[in-house]
Amino acid sequence: MSDLCPRGWLNDAIRRIEADYNRSADTHLIRLDLPRYPGITLYLKDESSHPTGSLKHRLARSLFLYALCNEWIGPDTCVIEASSGSTAVSEAYFARMLGLRFIAVVPATTAPAKLDAIRFQGGEIHKVDDPRTVYDVAHRLAAETGGHYLDQFTYAERATDWRGNNNIAESIFAQMSEEEYPEPEWIVCGAGTGGTSATIGRYLRYQRYATRLCVADPEHSVFHRHFHDRSAASLPEGCASRIEGIGRPRVEPSFIPGVIDRMIAVDDGDSIGAMRALSDRLGRRVGGSTGTNLVACAALIDEMAAAGTSGSVVTLLCDGGDRYGTSYYDDAWLGQSGLDWQAAADRIAALLGPVGKGDAR
Repeated sequence: MSDLCPRGWLNDAIRRIEADYNRSADTHLIRLDLPRYPGITLYLKDESSHPTGSLKHRLARSLFLYALCNEWIGPDTCVIEASSGSTAVSEAYFARMLGLRFIAVVPATTAPAKLDAIRFQGGEIHKVDDPRTVYDVAHRLAAETGGHYLDQFTYAERATDWRGNNNIAESIFAQMSEEEYPEPEWIVCGAGTGGTSATIGRYLRYQRYATRLCVADPEHSVFHRHFHDRSAASLPEGCASRIEGIGRPRVEPSFIPGVIDRMIAVDDGDSIGAMRALSDRLGRRVGGSTGTNLVACAALIDEMAAAGTSGSVVTLLCDGGDRYGTSYYDDAWLGQSGLDWQAAADRIAALLGPVGKGDAR
């Protein structure tokens, strides 16, 4: 055992994280019957119900456990992360749990509510004007502080046990077990690091399910380009998505295209429109990446209906929308951004239909 990480402290750190997990219930799976498609049901895996409000809570827990078990973190380590916000919120939560200093390197355009959430959890903020520099700045801060850069973009695909251990894919199938169509036709998710799609795609193959994985990707992201052309590794300068948390300007190490069956590129305005339609349908706000997922779901559902295929589609409700009150839910901000979202909102509202008694069946 190294001097950096005494065995007693390490054991207690892991115990604290595992105890926190034991105190947490699984996230909900919300069923939405679609009046226009009586043979197809849409399900939302509601990751906003985690203690830190997003899908990234799972990743942060896994990254901390991975770093601890590799003895990269000790009782005096300053923990660093490059993030668009939500991962850093969750990591700050676990850093505070262990009594560690945490610094988030974030793009200057990150939603103010996310920055407030990082600070609320005890984290510090280091803003960068050019989002492409977050990696180098995180490495530099780790060197300057003698700390550890968690590096979600590299370790997301390996820190989570894709064979099970209550990962998100295992949870989805357990919750779907009593539904009419327990094995979904499609699972739809986004890609920020690539870790979630890698976990789900590997799990589907390991369990030999026929379910296919679709990754919804912002139009101004490199991932869908790389999926179709492996030589496409980065975007030109100035090309960036408005949807926080998903889409990247470079192909991240954790993005594993081989386990993905299909990718759908989604216009940023369409993501916002779908997000707002779903928020109206649920009676509460959801985030922009959930809207991206929903646009892809709508395309797949249309194809299933045209082919006469009945079944289920599962996607992720990635985070709540309160973090985006000054952007995606601000009509003035949207007007200044030039995002055309109303047509998509109307189209998705028609897909979802009004609130009905059948949704809770």
